[in-house]
Amino acid sequence: MGRDDRRIVGDLVGAHGQTYADEAGIRLKDTPQPLYRLLVLAHLLSARISASVAVAAARALSEAGLRDPRRMAGAEWQERVDALGRGGYRRYDERTATQLGEGAELLTERWGGDLRKLRDEADGDVSQERRLLQEFPGVGPTGADIFLREAQLVWPEAAPYLDRKALQGARRLGLPDDADRLLSLAGKTEPAVLAAALVRAAVDKDVAEDALHHAA
Repeated sequence: MGRDDRRIVGDLVGAHGQTYADEAGIRLKDTPQPLYRLLVLAHLLSARISASVAVAAARALSEAGLRDPRRMAGAEWQERVDALGRGGYRRYDERTATQLGEGAELLTERWGGDLRKLRDEADGDVSQERRLLQEFPGVGPTGADIFLREAQLVWPEAAPYLDRKALQGARRLGLPDDADRLLSLAGKTEPAVLAAALVRAAVDKDVAEDALHHAA
């Protein structure tokens, strides 16, 4: 019969199904601070920089106390730059420090510092959530996809959210690049966990090869 796609998915999820929020130490809940920290993480991950560096930078910002938009906006620009640098996020640190400050001000002024109010404004329309997220400086289509891909754990209207990067990982593994078929292969796996595993296969050739090897 040849390859077993269900086993490939199972092995991939078992070994690499950690969300980036979890890796960054964000205990994701539908409350203001975790959602804001996820937005910052999505912003950092969307740059042309390694995911490990983006995660480390998100942790460094959190350790510096910049966990909510009020503190992020109130911090000195250099404080944000220094925190990003401690996380190894040096290539884009100055521009990103500016964008984080501007984004925190936007979130505070327009949505009272609470991304749930952005969600309310979208009225359950995921395409509107995606559009509104892109109003934050530095959060383009990729950043919005990252946010919704992970937020689907607590924003169920977004699920299942398998974005282009997740489907790219499926193609690298020779799996169907169709969300419904992938979800069927994944069984009871949370869509966010499946998406995270597929994204890791997309960005790291060794992850894909490991999954294929173990399923052989």
